[in-house]
Amino acid sequence: MKTPASLLRRSALGALGCLGIWSALGAQTPAATDTESLAAKEARLAWFKEAKFGLFIHWGLYAIPAGYWKGERSPGIGEWIMNRMKIPAPEYAQLATKFNPVKFDAEAWAQMAADAGMKYVVITSKHHDGFALFKSAASPFNVVDATPFKRDVVKELAAACAKRGLRFGVYYSQSQDWHERGGTGNNWDFPDNATKDKDGSYDQYLRGKAEPQLRELLTNYGPICLIWFDTPQMMTGDRPKRLTDIVRTLQPNTLIDGRLGAVGDYQSTGDNAIPSTSMEGVWEVPATLNRTWGYRTDDHDWKSPGEVVFKLVDIVSKGGNYLLNVGPTAEGVVPQPSQDNLRAVGEWLKLNGEAVYGAGRSPFGEEFGDYAATLKGTDGKPVFLARNDWRCTTKPGKLYFSIFKIGRDGFVLPAFKNAIKSVTQIDEMGRRQPLKVQTAADGTRKINVPRMAVIDTMGALVIVEFEGEKVER
Repeated sequence: MKTPASLLRRSALGALGCLGIWSALGAQTPAATDTESLAAKEARLAWFKEAKFGLFIHWGLYAIPAGYWKGERSPGIGEWIMNRMKIPAPEYAQLATKFNPVKFDAEAWAQMAADAGMKYVVITSKHHDGFALFKSAASPFNVVDATPFKRDVVKELAAACAKRGLRFGVYYSQSQDWHERGGTGNNWDFPDNATKDKDGSYDQYLRGKAEPQLRELLTNYGPICLIWFDTPQMMTGDRPKRLTDIVRTLQPNTLIDGRLGAVGDYQSTGDNAIPSTSMEGVWEVPATLNRTWGYRTDDHDWKSPGEVVFKLVDIVSKGGNYLLNVGPTAEGVVPQPSQDNLRAVGEWLKLNGEAVYGAGRSPFGEEFGDYAATLKGTDGKPVFLARNDWRCTTKPGKLYFSIFKIGRDGFVLPAFKNAIKSVTQIDEMGRRQPLKVQTAADGTRKINVPRMAVIDTMGALVIVEFEGEKVER
């Protein structure tokens, strides 16, 4: 595996993707409605706080060109090819006549998520190109009515997830729809985009397609754990509330992400944007396994299982969830490197999942790094110098130290006042091995973790049980 230092450098770069264009602009502070109690909101969020790890799936017509249009390479991410290449909507729509993913197997996709230790699955029911992966009476531009495949992908995947106890959610592009005149984002076919608010075409699109399709998703596919809205262009006035009311009326327990425009149950960070330090509230990092969301034939820059494990633990230690993406091919196959790497992470979670599922933020913070004293970025602000030797997650009376780098003298515990009851390490067989704690004259406590356990695996997990429920510093 790559060293954690390289992982953090890569994580800091991020990928400007289909989601990240709005990143922080789209993230809204979760707020309960006037008629909703805080207790009801917390109850709705309970599963999300426990889950920590989910599967994102970006799939649609864009998997056919897979990054190339008429022999020319499209810049950027796969699912934005229509936008990047300014493909006329009628011409792009012809891809539907070729969409026949005969190798699509919802059972296999859901099983892969379960094998990876993921607890929820979110698929692009409609991306910015306007094409729906479900049967829709609101628009014939959907997988059942417009393709030779004629199968409802959302329906099959929802059923496969339910069979395995996975929660099922949908991404839905509420604002951008490059297929429709009233939707935002397509200024090559519809140059009057700037007047949509004045001529009423945007609201016509919302009321004629987006809102009816949202009702279909919340009515026809069983429990929907969350709606992943995106890029809230022109989502002003009563528009976010109209969509929120649909969700709350049809499925009150469905979560709304942070990119609707005004309300949300939790925040969404920018794409691949892991906060430098711990962050309050309920939030999620949407991220890629390579550099694109939708499938590209030329993107093989896969994150290793070790990278994914580090990022997962890093995010959980800062208080968030990790929603990790795969981009299936036009035939309906998840690329094999994605499958292999995710299943390797799942094997790690079988042994070490206690440190992830339902775990809380680190009570420390020094492990994340600090801002440089003199080095500044292009924005004139101090550069954050990340540390990556270890991360800590918590449960009452327990500290979970995921150790990725260790000195020859062992692992020095961060300072805390609680008496230690026991220290154990989970070995490669899932057995708990007791470790000794040495206390120096100055009160520093050190654990002799076998260095090979750190070098040869995706980090070593050490569990420290202490007196009391919370760390005292």
